[in-house]
Amino acid sequence: AEAAAARAGAMLDRLGIPTPLHALPPVTFSGGEQQRVNLARAFACEWPILLLDEPTASLDAANRDIVIGLMREAKARGAALLGIFHDRHVRDAVADETLSLEPLKESA
Repeated sequence: AEAAAARAGAMLDRLGIPTPLHALPPVTFSGGEQQRVNLARAFACEWPILLLDEPTASLDAANRDIVIGLMREAKARGAALLGIFHDRHVRDAVADETLSLEPLKESA
């Protein structure tokens, strides 16, 4: 339990959540802070697969770069990432393969 708490705290620190705030409930935080808390939760565990829906939306450039680094680290340890990325910079930084989806055309 101590090791998990240490990993979680380190991840929150890395994502710019100050240590005195770590014990507060997520609803206390702003939208961007809540997003960073959720990302910390996802990356603190070494999941074999991560499903990411716009993980860097609403983040400033510094935090976006931190999250790109976290995704690259997850990939380096062998995790599979499946994500939706509208930000081409982020997508290009982490994607090995891409699939573009177009709206279906209605038939007459």
